[in-house]
Amino acid sequence: MTGLVLSLLKVTFISFLFLFVWQIAKSVTMHLGSSEARTRRQQGSEIVFVRSDTQAGIDFPVHDVVVLGRSENADVLLEDPYASEFHLRFTAEEGGIVLHDLGSTNGTYVNGRRVSGSLGLNRGDAIQVGKTVMEVR
Repeated sequence: MTGLVLSLLKVTFISFLFLFVWQIAKSVTMHLGSSEARTRRQQGSEIVFVRSDTQAGIDFPVHDVVVLGRSENADVLLEDPYASEFHLRFTAEEGGIVLHDLGSTNGTYVNGRRVSGSLGLNRGDAIQVGKTVMEVR
C-alpha cells in the first residue's frame, strides 16, 4: 500500500514540475516574441509620422488592426483637418502591412498616388493624409 502511495506522490510531483517548466517556457516565448512577429517586423510593422504640424516623430506598431482618423474613437488620432473621422485602417498580415482607405473624403496617398480600396505596403512607403506624411518602417 505504501508503495502505491509513494508512486502516486512521485507522479503528482513530476506533473507539477512539468506544468511549472511549461509555464516558464510559455512566458519566455511570449516575452521574446514569436519568429512570425520578428519576420513581420523585418517586413515593416511600424508607422512613423514624418511630417505633421503636431505629431512629427510619433510612431506606432501595427500588430493587428489599427484605425486612424480625427475621431476620438479611432485607435490613432490624426490631428489633421483634412483627415476624415475614420480615415484609414492598417492591417498586419503575413506579407506585411496592408492599408485600407475607409472611403475618406480627401483621400489617402501612397508614394504620391491616390489609394482606393486596399494596398500592400513596403518598408519606406510614404503615406499622406492631408498635410500629414507617415512612413512604413
